[in-house]
Amino acid sequence: MWKFLQRLASPKHFYTISQRLTPWFGWTCLIFMVMGLYYGLFVAPADYQQGEAYRIIFIHVPAAWMSMFIYMVMAVSGMIGLIWRMKIAEAFAASSAPIGASFTFLALVTGSLWGKPMWGAWWVWDARLTSELILLFLYLGVIALNAAIEDKRIAARASGILALVGVVNIPIIHYSVVWWNTLHQGATITKLDKPSIHIDMLIPLLLMAVAFKLFYVTVVLIRARCEVLEREKNLAWVQELGQTVLTKK
Repeated sequence: MWKFLQRLASPKHFYTISQRLTPWFGWTCLIFMVMGLYYGLFVAPADYQQGEAYRIIFIHVPAAWMSMFIYMVMAVSGMIGLIWRMKIAEAFAASSAPIGASFTFLALVTGSLWGKPMWGAWWVWDARLTSELILLFLYLGVIALNAAIEDKRIAARASGILALVGVVNIPIIHYSVVWWNTLHQGATITKLDKPSIHIDMLIPLLLMAVAFKLFYVTVVLIRARCEVLEREKNLAWVQELGQTVLTKK
């Protein structure tokens, strides 16, 4: 296992392994996505209070989960890059930022669409919503740093520091509905006793959560692979790879 991780840390071996794994993650993601959407939109019953409008949770909730999950992955990758200067960790951190920003934006938009009929307003400066908006700004800050600094190693260090500083926002997002009196509903799935959600609604929600995670893995592997090629473009193995592709054409 340790030897495998050591090989995975090598840009050349990471490129080869990720190229093989990406289709498997992609097709599995598609299967879970179709199952989750089908059960969520056509099989799950209507909510006794919210009616059909609640079905947006099958997009909103997994997107909100992913916004925090990807940030933690990005922050840990940034920390590994800062401490051990691993190129793959730096590539993962840089590649995760746009995906995490997309999920955060999706969570905010779907939450707004859900909030209008439930709260009577598209947006309120609720603790959960505000801290999620700050998360989006943190993602955009990391993206901006990576784009503004030409030297990839310096950019990785700067964005890694910003990502680590921003980690403090994650528990604020998670516990905001507990610490403050907010309009946003409290936990229904991660409660310690039992989820206060019907099993017919919980199953498609979990299917969509798995689908979103598989989507992230698929896309981040593709983006990280491109990032590695960009960073290693002057090395022999990348030039050999380019010659191989040109020969096949």
